[in-house]
Order: sequence, then C-alpha cells, then structure tokens
Amino acid sequence: MKFGLYLPVILLAVLPLRAANYETCRALEHHGQLKQAQACYTTLVSRRDAFSRAEGEWGLHRYDDANAEFRTAYKQQPQSALVRVEWGKLFLERFNAQDAMNLFSEALELDRNYAPAYLAMARVMALGYDKKAVDLANEAIAHDPKLFEAHEFLAYLALEDGDTAKATKEAQAALSTSSEALQGLAVLASIDFLNDKPSSPWMDKALQVNPVYGEGYFIAAHFFVINRRYDEGIEFYRKALALRPELWKARSELGMNLLRVGKVDEARGELKQAYDAGFKNAETVNALRVIDSLRNFDTINSGNTTLVLAKGEAALVEPYIQDQLNESIAIYQRKYKMTLPGPVRLEVYPNHEDFIVRTLGLPGQGGLLGVTFGLVVAMDSPSAREPGQFNWAATIRHELSHVFVVTATHNRVPRWFGEGLAVHEESATNPRWGDRMTPDIVTALQQKKLLPVMELERGFIRPTFPGQVSVSYYEAGKMCDYISERWGESKLLDMVHSFGDRKTTEQVIRENLQESPAQFDQDFFAWLDKQTADTVQHFDEWKKQVQTANADLAAGKKDEAIQKATSAINVYRDYVGDGSLYEVLAKAYLTKGDNAAAIANLELYRDRGGRNLSTLKQLADLEARGGQPRKAIDTYRGILDLYLEDASVHQKLGTLDLDSGHPHQAVREFRAVIAMKPSDPAQAHYDLAKALYAAKRPGDARDEILLSLEAAPDFKPAQRLLLQLPQ
Repeated sequence: MKFGLYLPVILLAVLPLRAANYETCRALEHHGQLKQAQACYTTLVSRRDAFSRAEGEWGLHRYDDANAEFRTAYKQQPQSALVRVEWGKLFLERFNAQDAMNLFSEALELDRNYAPAYLAMARVMALGYDKKAVDLANEAIAHDPKLFEAHEFLAYLALEDGDTAKATKEAQAALSTSSEALQGLAVLASIDFLNDKPSSPWMDKALQVNPVYGEGYFIAAHFFVINRRYDEGIEFYRKALALRPELWKARSELGMNLLRVGKVDEARGELKQAYDAGFKNAETVNALRVIDSLRNFDTINSGNTTLVLAKGEAALVEPYIQDQLNESIAIYQRKYKMTLPGPVRLEVYPNHEDFIVRTLGLPGQGGLLGVTFGLVVAMDSPSAREPGQFNWAATIRHELSHVFVVTATHNRVPRWFGEGLAVHEESATNPRWGDRMTPDIVTALQQKKLLPVMELERGFIRPTFPGQVSVSYYEAGKMCDYISERWGESKLLDMVHSFGDRKTTEQVIRENLQESPAQFDQDFFAWLDKQTADTVQHFDEWKKQVQTANADLAAGKKDEAIQKATSAINVYRDYVGDGSLYEVLAKAYLTKGDNAAAIANLELYRDRGGRNLSTLKQLADLEARGGQPRKAIDTYRGILDLYLEDASVHQKLGTLDLDSGHPHQAVREFRAVIAMKPSDPAQAHYDLAKALYAAKRPGDARDEILLSLEAAPDFKPAQRLLLQLPQ
C-alpha cells in the first residue's frame, strides 16, 4: 500500500508527539483523528523554530498568531520556498488570494522546480475558473510526477468542465500514487452521485480512511451547485456538516445556497454561525448584509408568483414586472406543455452589487443581469443600470425559460442548451430582443474561435479569451435558432425532454436530430457562415466606413454620409451600438428635411435592438407628430422595456393611449407618473382621473380629482371634470 505523504494509522498511534512535525499532525487530521491532531499541533507551538510554531498555531485555528509566526519564519529562512508556500496557503485559506499568490511567486523565484508552488498557484487561478489553473497543475506534475495532489486537483477541474472521463483518469492517477488520496476519492464519488447513484463505494473508501471526512460531501455539493442542482447540493452540504459540524466553509456555502433558493431565514442562521465562528470571507459577510437589506423590500404574493421589490420603487415597477412575469409563465405553460410545481419567486434588486452578492456572493461581476435557482429568480431592477443598458423585460423572459427548462429536466439540462434556448426564446418572443452580433462576436468569427457543440459548455465555465462567455451565449442561441429553422420549433421541446431523461448531449443530438455531433457542427457552421460571412469578411472595411460616414456628417457632407452609411449598413445590419449608422442616416435625413426617411432608419434601429433612449424617444416623437400614433405607442412601449424611470415617456404614452381609445393602458402610465412623485402633482392626478373616467371608473376618478384639487385648489381643468362626474 502506498501512503504518499501520509503515515500509516498504526504508526501514528505510537509515534511520540515530541518527535512530530507538521506533516505528522496533518496525517492525523487526514485520518480523522482530530483530538490527536490537536494535541500534535499543540506540541508544535512550543518548538523553538518559528516555522513549526506557525504550523502549530495554524492547526489550532489561531490564524493571527500563525501569521505572526510565519512572518518570523520568513525572516529567519529567507531562502525557503517551503515557508513561502505554507504561509501563502494560510493566506489562501483566510480569504487573501492576492498575498497568497505573491508568496507562491516568491517561492518559484527561489526554486523554479518547486512543484507545490505551481499547484498552490493553480488553486488561486481556479477561484476565477481561469484556464491557467490547469496549466499550472500540469506544470506541478512535470516537476514532481509523484505529487498526487496535483492529479486530484486536475480531476476536480475536469469535473467542473463536465469531462468525467478526464476527471476519472486524473483521480485514478492520484490513487495510483496514494491510495488515501481523499480528494480523488471524493471526485470519483461525486461522479457517482451526479449520475443519481444513492451511494458510492468511493465515498465508502474515503470514510474508511477518515470517518469524519465531511470535505468529501462538501466537494460533491460543489459539483451539484455548479450544475445548478441546488436542492441536491444543499443536502450534500448538510451531510458534510453532519460528519463535521465545524466545517465552516460548508456551513457558509449551505447558507449561500439556502439564500439562492429563497430560504432566507434559514440561510441567515447558517451564515451567522459561520460568521460568529470567525469564518468571515467576503461571501459570508456580503450575504448577511444583503439579507439584512431585505427588510427594505416588499413581498407581493399573487397567484402563482411572489414578487420581492424594493419599497422605494415597488409602486412604479410592480405593474410592469408583474405583467411580464404573468405573460412569460402563460407563454411557457402553453409552449412547454407543463405547469410549474409551485409559485415563481422573482427578486428584483435596484442595487446591482446587491443582486450579484445575492447570487454569487461577491460584488464586481458587471455583465450578469439575472440568475435562476429552480423556481427562484433574482435580477437587476430596471433602475439598477444606466438608462438603456439592458432590457429588463427580455431578462424576465430569458430567466423564465430557465425556470421551466430546469424544472422539466430535473436540473439536468447542460448550460449550452439551457442558455441557448433562453436566448432563442427572447428573439422568438420579440425580434427586437435577444443577442446581437456585436463587434467582439464578429472578431471571434473572424478568428474561428467558436467551439464545437461537444465543447461549448467550456466556453461558459472556463473561458480562454476575453469575451468568450458572451460569444458562447451568442453561439448557443444561434444553435437553437438553427435547430428550430431546420427541424421545427417542436424539436427543441423534444430535446428538453431528452435531457430530462438524463441523456448526454451526444445522445440528445443523435436521437433527436438524427446526426452525429460532428455532422451537426459542420452543418451549423455552414448555416451560420451564410448569415455572417459578408460581415466577417468586410469587417475591417466596415470600421473605416463608420469613421468616414461620421466625419462626413460632422463636416456637413450629408449626401456623402448617407451614401457611405447605407453601404456600410448593408455589410453589418446588426450593429446598433455607439455611433450606429442608422442614427447617422437619421441625422442626415433630418437635416435635409426628409422626416420619412429618418423615421424609416430609426425604426430599423429600433427593430434591430437599438437601445439609445434619446434616439428612441426622438423616433417616438417623430412618429407621433407625423400622425402615426400606433407606431409611437409601440416605440414608447419598447422604451419602457429598457427603462421605467422616465416620467415623460409614461406621460406621453398615457396621453397617446387615452387619445387612441385605450384608457386602461393609460391608467397604468399615469399611475407610473404619480409613483415618480412629479413636480406638478395636480396635473398628474388630473391626467389619471381622465383615464379612470374614460375607463368607466367614476369613483376612482373622483378620488384622483380631489387629490388634484388638494394640490392646486384653483386648477380649472380638474374643477370642470369634477362637475362632469356623476354625484
């Protein structure tokens, strides 16, 4: 039997503690002999050398004392790579990855062949799912082929990527060096659990080595969570804590995931326990802060939905969000032919960082808009970002697709298909929604960086170039568009059911599309190339045309600007970002007095997903003044999908609705104006009263007239309307 670093249990039992070193103590801990390990660490604290004292204090969880002793050891042993790596590992355990990385780098400067330093650096890089983690772990093995911990770590990373074959191979490699490679055993057990086996012989073996190895279930829980199987992950965290109640990282993660599935009170209890025990990582601290902030939210139960909205904006956003939520549920119930097992809980955060902490635990993730945890959805509020930055209505439609698909597949849907289907559903609902081919995506197409379908999952989890996650969303959405176009929309539902039957991506493609994944890739990329080739091939020329068209317009060369902008748009129709040529054309036509041509180009801009609110408001005003109220109403409603906090939009839309014979819609818009505390409350209440009167609600209209007159007793229009109301 090979024991690697660890000593046989029998030997540990008789080894005098006065002869012990930190490896001896860790071996005791490795075998679950926690009391003996604590005694061992206690002996180290009394040693003469600072390094031993540091390890002893660390083992006794006296982290500040350990840090001080490591600092002394660092000065006493300036050429020791071991001291630096061990001190760095303490920093890493205590939530200071940057200082840890600095120490690991110093260790390698002292000894370029020191394998543990490479492995330690790999662990830091893995925190951000960086591909360099794999490279560094392999580098560690190159310098020390017997470093079984590196194989364990590679197994862990491979399973994060969904590569069970590689994970198994690396775990077995670790076990061939040390039969007590507990993390390797835990990875193999996790594969069994993910495949719905109720027990695993690998976990049995791990528990024979260490009867209190809660870390094994903690590792399994991690893999369930990253596969969005949150309820099962929670149960594995509970198993971990049942074996080792003081495994604070497991208790913190349990709290985080209870929060994700909406069990707020229980989450707070678990997180508070971890915090009080000194486990104060950023995720725990931030999550407790967000939970405390929920007292400033209203909870609104309505049928099969629960809305959680900030008190300060609930009156404004609730009608719009509730309508979109109800509409999305109704559409998916019909389309997916299913009813959800419970109400959908939608939490809407006006502070983006609160939303990110609520979902990921750490702030600073700018691109995320919404996250689904089973029947629970958390998302940014329409007010959480700068006006026009994101489409909150499309986000709800996207996330509700996840709710249904995750439920239908029992959380077995792979990320590439779940995200792709949600993107597809956005544009299927409204062609103005959905992902566009941005310049970053064009560049990825130029460089042929799109992934085959069997590898696309990796593009979401462990990106290899900046922007790959966005590119992967685009590619996955296009794959679902392609499937719908070639095989029919119903085929997507067939694939949902196949994933629900626990089929792999390869099996789902072969059984539903009747071709191999390789053939699917070939056909899909040919289909996509027909759509994008012109843009990709002429992208550099297009960039120059954008510059010259804008320059011509600035120089007053209207006809030249129109000619160049029109030519460039024909090459790249999807571009509606800053400096969009649709806007250039509209400006040029307006200066020529050709309002019809300006409107036509601005409507193309709107319909292809343009989000500049000033431009869209200009279009709506042009449509309204041009005698096209229905088009103006449509444009204004699209603006509200992007941003709700513009009182002028609500007021103009309400007036158009009322004038067009839609008083019920007008009521909603004028209520929104009032919710925003207008500077002229008399006018706002009067407008609402008119809409209520037209909607045949005279009693409510009277209430609003009285409020109008309370604000301005001499307001003549309100006085006249009051006289018209039935007594």
